[in-house]
Amino acid sequence: MAVLRPFRAVRPVRGQAEKIAALPYDVYNREEAAEVVRRNPDSFLTVDRAETTMPDEVGTYDDAVYEKAGENLRRYLEHGMMEQEESPSFYIYELTMNGRSQTGLVGTASVDEYDSGVIKKHELTREEKERDRIRHVDACDANTGPIFLSYRRNEDAAVIIEQQKQAEPLYDFVSEDGIGHRVWLVNDENAVAGLVKAIGQVPNLYIADGHHRCASAVKVAKLRREQNPGWTGDEEFNYFLCVLFPDDELKILDYNRVVRDLNGLTEEEFLDQAQERFEVSLEKGAVRPQQKGEFGLCLGGKWYRMTVRPEFLSEDPVGALDVSVLYDNMLAPLLGIGDPRTDDRIDFVGGIRGLEELERRTKTDMTAAFSLYPTSIEELMGIADAGLLMPPKSTWFEPKLRSGLFIHELS
Repeated sequence: MAVLRPFRAVRPVRGQAEKIAALPYDVYNREEAAEVVRRNPDSFLTVDRAETTMPDEVGTYDDAVYEKAGENLRRYLEHGMMEQEESPSFYIYELTMNGRSQTGLVGTASVDEYDSGVIKKHELTREEKERDRIRHVDACDANTGPIFLSYRRNEDAAVIIEQQKQAEPLYDFVSEDGIGHRVWLVNDENAVAGLVKAIGQVPNLYIADGHHRCASAVKVAKLRREQNPGWTGDEEFNYFLCVLFPDDELKILDYNRVVRDLNGLTEEEFLDQAQERFEVSLEKGAVRPQQKGEFGLCLGGKWYRMTVRPEFLSEDPVGALDVSVLYDNMLAPLLGIGDPRTDDRIDFVGGIRGLEELERRTKTDMTAAFSLYPTSIEELMGIADAGLLMPPKSTWFEPKLRSGLFIHELS
């Protein structure tokens, strides 16, 4: 059963949250992150992407960058922009996008439950990305970005969370991208105990977003255990920062694909071969798939609707995902795409950017674009329960959690 523990968060003082809160570090490239910090020097990207506060000649992964991240984090406390909670607490974090809200519970989860499988993952991680966040967490001595976890809805937790939301929010602001953010402090002893008990009834937690941050937090914890042979399990480094959302409140957007070339085929040859496995029809406008097994293809300034033929569908949970259907029947056999994690002929476009971005890419640096039907949270949990892994770039969650609202110190 899942463990969720309250903690003494370092967090913005009232009135500072909107200035500090920032999108996750990996949403931006270096130039984009630097531009955000130029416009807003108080952005938490000064911590999560500390190179933005350093000369351009300093490498992104230079030792000095990680040292600077720790310095910049301490600056918030020294300048009175952040404070530490007096007692271990939970927080309720509500995000609203396009009139739809989702409400998460902020606390700390156990690194041992990640290892034991109580916290389930569905993606592989890349060592170089883990190494970056390991160095960052270690230098900051803190988890600075929350891991996005989900769980099958628990009514006891839902009741307590709804009761706590009747109080005045600690923070209430709308970010530049139009997302509403509201946070409530939960420090009533009965409410805290009730939430611990309710989450303790949940069999499993599922990583929705943040696999690399989660794996890095776990590895930092193991390093701290080696450095502290007398560790008891109660130390803060045995836990990592997370936000838990019930499964029925989450929305996954499409995660689309763009391909650099047609693997030596002409457009006509490609379409002819595609029809061996898909029903293909020319459409008047952009194609947003309406059901599983349906895909949009943008090629040569035209849009096509493709529906996989039934005989090419798989009963395997991973093979049945639309991202797998497209790869197994189109990207690999026709276009010669290898490992999607390393093949530079393919790129991925989050659904938040819209179909217009797919059209733009085919007019600039790519030849073909594919729009997909979104993976469901039920598919994600089913695959994780089976101990299987999804292909890379299978899910795009919106809205994104902000970093800088809750900091979990490890010491």
